[in-house]
Amino acid sequence: METRKLGNSDLQITRVGFGAWAIGGPGWEFAWGPQDDSDSIAAIHAALEIGVNWIDTAAVYGMGHSEEIVASALKSWRGARPYVFTKCVLRWDAQGKITPNHSAASIRQECEDSLRRLQIDTIDLYQMHWPPRDPGPALEEAWTAMQELQKAGKVRWIGVSNFDVAQMRRAQGIAPVTSNQPPYSIVRRAVEAEVLPYCQQQGIGAISYAPMASGLLSGGMTRERAAALPVDDFRSRNPEFRDPRLTKNLELVERLRRVGARHERGPGEVAIAWVLRHPAITGAIVGARNAQQAESIMRAGDLKLSAEEIAEIETAAATATAR
Repeated sequence: METRKLGNSDLQITRVGFGAWAIGGPGWEFAWGPQDDSDSIAAIHAALEIGVNWIDTAAVYGMGHSEEIVASALKSWRGARPYVFTKCVLRWDAQGKITPNHSAASIRQECEDSLRRLQIDTIDLYQMHWPPRDPGPALEEAWTAMQELQKAGKVRWIGVSNFDVAQMRRAQGIAPVTSNQPPYSIVRRAVEAEVLPYCQQQGIGAISYAPMASGLLSGGMTRERAAALPVDDFRSRNPEFRDPRLTKNLELVERLRRVGARHERGPGEVAIAWVLRHPAITGAIVGARNAQQAESIMRAGDLKLSAEEIAEIETAAATATAR
């Protein structure tokens, strides 16, 4: 698989990485519904067999469960160990309610807890999951704590997620930012205006999450499936999965399907390839909940779209995103 250097790090990552959000399972505020752990492990192994060399997870996914499943998958994996990326600053209570905590003490404890759950000595990329909501000094306190973890050898590289340009600048005043992880897909393009150009200018790696819009553009989402999403699946509360937006989004998927058919690829692979065509994007996080899904989607990094196909997708996307 093709690889690219991630920001200022020594990490050469494949264009697609395994996303471990959904495999955290149910019971928390942003879950994807029930998930079988054996299917999760099989999905990770299938992705690694294809050549994917990094896994992105977070402490909050399944309230620690995703990290534990990643550890189980790596323990039974006989090949080279992939890079492991995880995140901090989102804590949970017994009811699965999520609360941000950007204190240095909390970040230090979260790091130790993630190392224990992942059963590794060092985290390859440690990311601040969300910036503080207020403009006070919490960002500086949190980023200083991340820098201290890096100096202590607990983590190799430090990055951010969901940061805007002003927030990245503030972090850079303390320590270099290796990467930013924003949401980016055909139907969610706000980061094109400022965030991606800034990352490209500053040499900050950009890792897209939700390149298939949380499964909406995968080709597996139907009107019936969207209507039947369980209440503990956060997507059931997402307006993109309900009309009037759902109809336009499904029409976009059919256009992606037609483009993909020319390459013998699925619409989800086309959606990912569209994200990867942006020069600022180092890699895209792609989730899979079983081996079959992984085998059908993880080669998307090898798909190259022509200028004409990109234009065709842009036209269809403009119709889908018109409100």
